[in-house]
Order: sequence, then C-alpha cells, then structure tokens
Amino acid sequence: MSVYTRVEHYQLEEFLTHYNLGDLVAYQGINAGIVNTNYFVTTTSGKFVLTLFEQLNHDELPYFLELMAYLAEHGIPTAHPLAEEKGHYSRQLNGKPAALVECLCGKDVDMPTLAQCRALGDSLGRLHTVSPHFHQHRANEHGPHWWRITAERVLPFMERDEATLLQEELQFQASYQDLDLPRGVIHADLFRDNALFEGDKLCGIIDLYYACNDVLIYDLAITVNDWCSLPDGDLDEQRTRAMFQGYSNNRTLTPVEYQVWPVMLRAAALRFWLSRLEDFYFPRLGEITQIKDPSVFSHILQVHIDAGEQRLILLGQDR
Repeated sequence: MSVYTRVEHYQLEEFLTHYNLGDLVAYQGINAGIVNTNYFVTTTSGKFVLTLFEQLNHDELPYFLELMAYLAEHGIPTAHPLAEEKGHYSRQLNGKPAALVECLCGKDVDMPTLAQCRALGDSLGRLHTVSPHFHQHRANEHGPHWWRITAERVLPFMERDEATLLQEELQFQASYQDLDLPRGVIHADLFRDNALFEGDKLCGIIDLYYACNDVLIYDLAITVNDWCSLPDGDLDEQRTRAMFQGYSNNRTLTPVEYQVWPVMLRAAALRFWLSRLEDFYFPRLGEITQIKDPSVFSHILQVHIDAGEQRLILLGQDR
C-alpha cells in the first residue's frame, strides 16, 4: 500500500462529491504494502481508506469489492466498501480506478500472541467456510504458471546456490499441482500487516486485493509462514498450534490436506520468495515504497525442506 499515484486536494474533493460523506478534512498517504496507492481520508462524516488500483482495471474490481462486502455481511471482520451515488463501489480518480472502504479500528502486530494467532485462525477458518459459496470466480494470477515466468526473469541475477534451490523447488512443486484439494476464495496475502487488533481482539482483515479462487490449505500455509515463523525460519510450535486450534473451530482439514501440509508450506514460501525477488530486481517507482528482503522466504523454504514430514507433528492433535 505504497503511494505511487499522488492525489491532489482538489481531485479528492471532487471525488468525494459523489459520496454522501460530508466535506474533506484531511488525507494522508499510507506507508505499508507494495501494490496499490492508499490514503487515509478524513471527512466530516468520519475516517475512511481510499485505494487507487495500480494494476487492476475497472472490470476486475467487482470481484474484490463485492467479495469484501460479502465477507463483511457473513461475519468476517473485513472493511465494507462504500457505494457512490449510482450504487457502484468504485470510480475513477486521477486516471486510476479507486474505491473508498470503511476504516477499521486496531493496528497490526509485530510479534503475535497465542491469543492473536488463535483469533486469526478462527476468522480464517470462518472465511474458508463461507468463501466457497461466493458467486464470482477469479484464477490465482500468482500460481504455478506465474512462478515459472517469474523464475525465468530473476534467475539470471541470482547466486548459484539460490538459483539451484529455486529450480529444484519448482520441479518438486510441479509434481503436486494436480491434487484434488478443497477450494474456495482465499485471501492469499494474510500477513501480519493485513490484520488489525485491539489487544487480542481481531478487528479487521484487510487488503484482499490478492484474493482469488485456489486451494484453502495453501492460504493457511501462507498465513502460518508469516505469523508463526521464528527468526531462524523454523515454526514456533505454540503459535502454530494456536492458529490451528482457532482454524479447526470452524473448519476441519481433510486427510489429504493433512498429508500435503509440508508441501503447502513450501509452496507458500516459494510464492513470496519469488514476488520479493521480482520486486528487488525490478522495483517500481513510487513516492513511498517498500522493498522487502527476499532472503527471508528462501530461508523459510530451506528450513521447511530440511524439516520434511516433521511439520506434521505440529498438527497431530488436529488430525
């Protein structure tokens, strides 16, 4: 959520005339994330989040904005988008499609507590329970096909050892791509900076603009890799168990999901290693941007490879 497109005061004032939100009081760029331009916007009616979509077009937006509304209306703590005067969730602003959503309370966490991991797992389990019934479908644009294309882009820049690790993991994952696993809409980016807490209470799951239809257990693996990894790349046993305890309150893993859990952890690490490599070697220009360290996920991937089937031990009580 860096600022790539600057919005002038007069542009935002005109944009707000299409919403019944009163007068503009203040606005400020949000320095977090790496995909879209985001601002906090305060009007005489309250505080909101404005997103300008840097990569998505108007035809793609209904999936995400209607999904946010659907989840909020089904008890998932997500920000409901605001409709403008004609009932649409998006408009044009400074040449980009843009949307206003509710500004949720709370803040993200650096070091999650067990209670926070349990609460997030609970909401993710509920999300995976209702999301298969969402009426729209969107393929995962950062799936195996994207992995291969991105690998071809970054491999020429990589050191030999890391390039070998990447190529071997792509080959390993290719043998697991035809499994029949439960699917639905997944968040696909539920990192710590995309969840808002007040104490141990989960107030919001945000930034659903990577959401897509894919394997549910893969979504859980993405979340666990970020929320439960230790500085050495290994998984914190207590946080992992807490996440699964919360998740299993609403959804039980199938036997096949249980068996492929180590594979999904590796797939999730591979996906974000590749995206960080792409951002590192091919950065985008922006007023406020963040380039995150790719080696974090290459290290997590290697630790998962070394652990192998030991990853199943943490899930034993949930089997």
